[in-house]
Amino acid sequence: MITIKTSSKKTFDHKAHGYVVLVEEDFSFSKELKQIEKEYIPNLQLIMEQREFTGKPQQNLVLPATVQDHVVDVMFVGLGKKDKKKLDMETYRRVLGKVVKLAECYKCESISFELPAASSFGVTAEQLAQHTGTILNMASYHFADFITDKKRKERELQEVTVCVESKAKKTTEKAIQAGECIAHAVNNARHWIDLPPSDLTPPHLADKAKAIAKKHGLKITVFNEKQVNAMGMGGLAGVSRGSHLDCRLVIMEYKAKKKSAPTVAFVGKGITFDTGGLSLKPANYMEEMKDDMSGAAAVIAAMGALGELKPNINVICVTALAENMPRWTATKPGDILRFYNGKTAEVRNTDAEGRLVLGDALSYTVKHYKPDAMIDVATLTGACAYSLGPFYTGLLSQHDDIAEKVQRAAERAGEKVWRLPLDNDYKPAIRSSVADMANTGSKKYMAGTITAAFFLQNFVGDTPWVHLDIAGSAFNVPDLPYVKDGATGASVRLLVDLAMNW
Repeated sequence: MITIKTSSKKTFDHKAHGYVVLVEEDFSFSKELKQIEKEYIPNLQLIMEQREFTGKPQQNLVLPATVQDHVVDVMFVGLGKKDKKKLDMETYRRVLGKVVKLAECYKCESISFELPAASSFGVTAEQLAQHTGTILNMASYHFADFITDKKRKERELQEVTVCVESKAKKTTEKAIQAGECIAHAVNNARHWIDLPPSDLTPPHLADKAKAIAKKHGLKITVFNEKQVNAMGMGGLAGVSRGSHLDCRLVIMEYKAKKKSAPTVAFVGKGITFDTGGLSLKPANYMEEMKDDMSGAAAVIAAMGALGELKPNINVICVTALAENMPRWTATKPGDILRFYNGKTAEVRNTDAEGRLVLGDALSYTVKHYKPDAMIDVATLTGACAYSLGPFYTGLLSQHDDIAEKVQRAAERAGEKVWRLPLDNDYKPAIRSSVADMANTGSKKYMAGTITAAFFLQNFVGDTPWVHLDIAGSAFNVPDLPYVKDGATGASVRLLVDLAMNW
C-alpha cells in the first residue's frame, strides 16, 4: 500500500522524486504553468506545442527538471474535456492509474500533486478524495509473490503527497483514509484470486475470512463438509464430492449500533478451482479457473472494509466454498440433488456448479437471517462475459427498488453494471421432467445468464434480491490503468458503497 499524506503546501514545495500536474484538454498556458516554466522547465510552452500535448484523457508529457537541487521528473497528464460543464470521474480514476504507472516507469518512489477541484467533476470534495485514496492504492497493486528475479520486479511508488487548501486538509485526510480502507479490501480480494489454486483452497479462504473477522470484531461461523451434509445442503456437498478437500460454508456478521437497523445480505460464490467436474472443461477454458471464487473473495473482503468503516445497517456475508473436481466420487450428469430449502435439481452439466452452491447459501441466508435485501456476487456464466465483455457486470433482478440502489452504488463507486431482463418468458428454460428444476437452461431459450438467474430465484423466496454476474469483469480486464492483468476485485467497491449509503 502507498503512504498518502495530505499537505497545505504547494506541489513543488515538497521533496519528491516526481511532481504531477493535471490539466484539462485544450488548456490555456496558465499562471501556474508559467511559474513552472520560469523556475523549473525553460521553454515549457514551446515543448508542449511541439510535442502536441493538449491534455487529452491520459495523455502525458514527462520532462526532467531540477527542483530543490535534485533532478526530478515533472509529469503533465491530461484530464480530458468537460461534458455538460463536468469532467468525467472515470477519466480521473484512469488518470490516477496512469500517474502511478508513470511513477513506476520513471522510478519515482515519491510524488506530489494538487488535488483538483471536486466541483469540476460534479462530486463532493470528500468523494473526490476518497476515490483518490482508493485508486492510487489499487493502481499500486502487484502480484509478484512467486517471481524470484528481482530485476523483473517493478520499482514501486512508496509515497504520495496530496496538496489541498489548509481549510480542507482534515476532511480530505479522513476521506483519503476511507479510500485507502476500500482499496485494501479490493487488493485483498485480488491477491486471494491471483494466488495459485493449490494455495487458496476452501479451507484456506475460510481462514482468510476468520482473520478478517478477528481483526474487525465480526461474528463468524464456519461449517465443514460433514456439517454441510448434515444440514441437507445437497448443492454445496454435491459439487464438493469430487474433491479430496472439504467444502466450507462461511457466515460473517456485522451488527450496527442501532437495533432497528435493516439487514442486508451479501452472498458469494466460492469455487476455488473449477475443472468443470465430470463435464470437463477444455484445457484453455480451465487456465484461469482459479478466479471462480471471485464472488466469495469480493464479499469477504468487503466485510473487512465495512468492519472498519461501520455502516448504519446490519450486514450478513455468506459464502459457499468448494472445488469442482472430476474424481470418481464426483456428482454425475443425471444426478438429482436436494437443497437446503428442500427443492431438487437435475444436474445436466456438472460445469454449471456455481448455481448449485449458491442455492444452498441463498436459502440458508433467507431462513436464518430474513434480510431486507440480498445481493449475490458470482462468476456464474460465460454467457455474461460474451454478452457484456470485460467492462460491465451483469445485474439481474425483478425488484426495481433494490436494483436501482445497486446501480446508483455502482456509479458512485466507479464500477459498471448493466441490467439484463429477468423476464418471466425465460423461466420455463430450467424446467426438468424428473426434478423441480434443471441446472442448465434449454437451448431453445438461449440467454444463459438470464436462465441461470432464474435457477437462483428458486432459493430467495420473497426477499428483494439482486444477482451480479461478474464472469467478465472479475479477471483480466484490459485498458484500465488502475487494474493490471489478473484479478480486478470486481464488486468490492460497489458493495462497500451500497452498505455505507443504504
